[in-house]
Amino acid sequence: MIILTGGAGFIGSCFLQKLNAEGINDILVVDHMGEADKKKNLENKSFSDYVEKDVFLRMVKEDKLPKTTHIIHMGACSSTTLNDADYYFKNTYEYSRILGQWSFDNKVPFLYASSAATYGDGGFGYDDRNENTYRLLPLNMYGYSKHLFDLWILNNGFENKSTGLKFFNVFGPNEYHKGEMMSVVCKKFQEVSEQGCIKLFKSYIEDYANGDQKRDFIYIKDAVEIMYYFFKNPEKGGVFNLGTGKAHSWNELARAMFAALDKEPKIEYIEMPEYLRPKYQYFTEAVMNKTKDAGAPVDFQSLEDSVRDYMVNYLQKGECL
Repeated sequence: MIILTGGAGFIGSCFLQKLNAEGINDILVVDHMGEADKKKNLENKSFSDYVEKDVFLRMVKEDKLPKTTHIIHMGACSSTTLNDADYYFKNTYEYSRILGQWSFDNKVPFLYASSAATYGDGGFGYDDRNENTYRLLPLNMYGYSKHLFDLWILNNGFENKSTGLKFFNVFGPNEYHKGEMMSVVCKKFQEVSEQGCIKLFKSYIEDYANGDQKRDFIYIKDAVEIMYYFFKNPEKGGVFNLGTGKAHSWNELARAMFAALDKEPKIEYIEMPEYLRPKYQYFTEAVMNKTKDAGAPVDFQSLEDSVRDYMVNYLQKGECL
């Protein structure tokens, strides 16, 4: 049996769909539904059982898991704006460490989600080589909790027994429950489709004009292909970037959104909230050499094609993947 934590969430449910498409259905889905309407992400998916996160953690600690062939750990707190350090440590770092240790003790391949948030302001670049990882200074508690787990993997010599993926700006269907953590494409869809205008944050440094702050946007359909490659090749251990390797500005993303709906672009620049300004990343771009060298499929759809597919085939129809 495969264990998939966060299986009702954004990336987890899309990977569940990928596993099903490959004929894999013997899967234990772990998640915490809470008040978010995640259940829609599990509709039309095949899996053996569902277990709430707290019950699952007890099963791990008591060594009562079913016979397991793989653990894919996507479950964690995905908010980047909370200030409760204890919450991040418990729900991201400690949860991951307990599950990772069980995997290593039982010789079960362990694939987990790290994050580009570990790179902080990008002062040390976006290189996923181990020697660079030790230098990183994340800007928020979300990034720090992910970084701590990456360091735990490296410091204990577990990088050859696990695969960590530093997700950059992933967008696509099944993120509808994420509230403020939804991608701009999802969050601003109504603005573009109904009002014909989109609001983007102003820039507060001279190097970037308003809306020209850049991110490495990767479509979820491309992301799950790389995930599946590492799932099928667990011997390719290490911590890897998962982006496209090509940054695009928010203005480019906005223009792609208007083009998808055959509308003329209209962009308004608004003030960024004060609390975000000191923690804001102005540029992210994955260095993909290590991921390429591992043999992962790194041929990606264009930003324009990805945005069009998402908006026309999913957002307009209210569909999940």
